[in-house]
Formats: sequence, structure tokens, C-alpha cells
Amino acid sequence: MGLSKEQLLHQLQELQIEFSKYEHPVVLTVEAQAKYVGSGGLSKNLFLKDKKNRFYIVSALAETKVDLKVLSQRLGLGKGGLRMAPEEALGELLQVPLGCVTPFAVVNESARDVSLLLDQGFKTQEHCFFHPLSNDMSISLNVRGLDKFLKSIGRDPSYVDLEANPAVGKDQPPDLAALVPSSSIILPDQPGKQSSTEVPKNENLVSVAVSVDTKTKTVPAKVVKPSVAGNNSKGTPEKTVQPSGSFADAGKLVEEILHKTSKILLSEINEETIKMHGEQLGTALSDKLQKNLTSDLKNLAMTFKNTAYTEGFQDGLQSVKIKLNDLFQ
Repeated sequence: MGLSKEQLLHQLQELQIEFSKYEHPVVLTVEAQAKYVGSGGLSKNLFLKDKKNRFYIVSALAETKVDLKVLSQRLGLGKGGLRMAPEEALGELLQVPLGCVTPFAVVNESARDVSLLLDQGFKTQEHCFFHPLSNDMSISLNVRGLDKFLKSIGRDPSYVDLEANPAVGKDQPPDLAALVPSSSIILPDQPGKQSSTEVPKNENLVSVAVSVDTKTKTVPAKVVKPSVAGNNSKGTPEKTVQPSGSFADAGKLVEEILHKTSKILLSEINEETIKMHGEQLGTALSDKLQKNLTSDLKNLAMTFKNTAYTEGFQDGLQSVKIKLNDLFQ
């Protein structure tokens, strides 16, 4: 069992690292988190793998643009060498649930071979926000505190300009090759577990709802200082964080689904099928759609998710579910 939120916070106190706590409802996006914390550097965190089953956490400021193709080349993996890690790896390696990936996730022994790449933009912030292994709380601390924690668990912090795009070629070797893990990790088989890329049947297509009060004010933070534990101070006024832009063209995804659905419907509705099924025509058409569209929808969802991952996997997957749910309701 991995380290708990409480154990991590205790460990930070033991290391004399000052931080502030912000308790809030479970949040799945940076935009939702921003409503409950003070001003500072909000972070997005990507959990990735390469073709040789080596795993990476990329932790960046919310506004930093991370191009996975460029990053893959800089690591010496080729243009398509990086992809999203499977959901089961969160539990097996990081031992955290979905939405809780942060630099703190490398604290567990099971994550010893997971490479951590930190945005050098964190160094420009007075303090940065991360989930302490649980997304019902955020903590803020400065880079010195984060570095001290990482060094205490045997990690040498690696800060990278994630927006750089240096040339890579015969005479210009990949500048981040040293950050590629030396060991591959083979995850145990999990029979019966649905793949994170699989599109469920229509009766299970539900949007992931996050209840956020748009009028919520910044929650006062509990400041934890090394010398005086438990002191409280109010958080600074909320800093509005603008989304970094569209992460994928959801409209094209929906258009493609509608096109495929319409094509099947038009081909199936005729005098013969109406006479054959009568009042059960709707059920028959629904079964036909599920049978013929499952494979296509899986491929569409995979394409959309891969595109969306450069701006945050969770947002992309959530959007797919919402759009498909709207289609079949």
C-alpha cells in the first residue's frame, strides 16, 4: 500500500518544509482546482510511457505547452515514442487514483524507476500547487521545499524547458536522453479489467460530473510551518487561470460519429425491416448500431484521446464521454 496523504504531510513536516494546505472537493481539472486555492503556479501532470515500457511523470505549469512529439524526440525515442500510460499503472506503480499524479507520487518504492521531468517554469513562481497524493486537497510550497523533499527520497530534481524544440540529428544528440529510465517495467496482467481506451456500451456512457460552485471564494489555507505546526493563515485572493486553449477538435469527433451513425440508420430503415420488426424496430436498430459502431468508436476515441493528452489526458477522456453520452441520449 502506498503512502497516504496524511503520511506525506507528516513527512514534509519532519523535513522542516513549510507548506500551505487547501482542502476542497475532489477536482479533476486545473480550472476546478483554481477556484479553491490562492495565487501561485498551478500544475498539470502527465503520466507517460514509451514503447519499451519505461514510465515518466511530466509535471508542468498549467500554461506551459507540452508537445509530446517534440519531447519524445528530445528523449531519443523518436516522434511517436511517448504515449499515455495505462490506467492500471497508476495503481501498480504510483499507487494513486486517477487525477492524483504529481511529483509527490514518486515517493513510493514501486515508482523508483519512473522518471520525473519538472518544468523549469516552476522556478519562476513564488510557490506552486500540487495534490498531496489525493485530489481533495492541494498544497503550496516553493521550489526549494519541493527539491528538499525529492532529495530526501533519493531523487535529484531535473528541471527542463518543456517548450524548447532543439534540433535533434546525427551531430545533435537528444538533449534529454539522460532522463530516460534504465529499466523497463512489465505490469501484471489484469484479466477482466476494461482497458482505459475502450469505449463502453451506450447504457454506460455517462459524463464525469464535477460539482463546482462558480461563486466559491478562495478557501483559507492552513499554513504549516516547520517551527509552529498547525498555524493558520488566510489564502490570498483567487487568481483566475485561463485554459490553455482547445486541446482537441471535439466537433470533428462528433461529426464523424454522426456521419457513421446516420449511414447505418439510413441503410437499415426500409419497408422490409419495418415489416420484420414492427414496434421493435427501435430496439433492433439500437442493437445494430452497437454491433457495427463499437470498433469504429474505439478507434475514434483512441485518436481523440492521444491528441487530447498533450493538454491533459483527463480533460480529453472526459470530453469524449460527454460527447458520446449526448449522442446516444
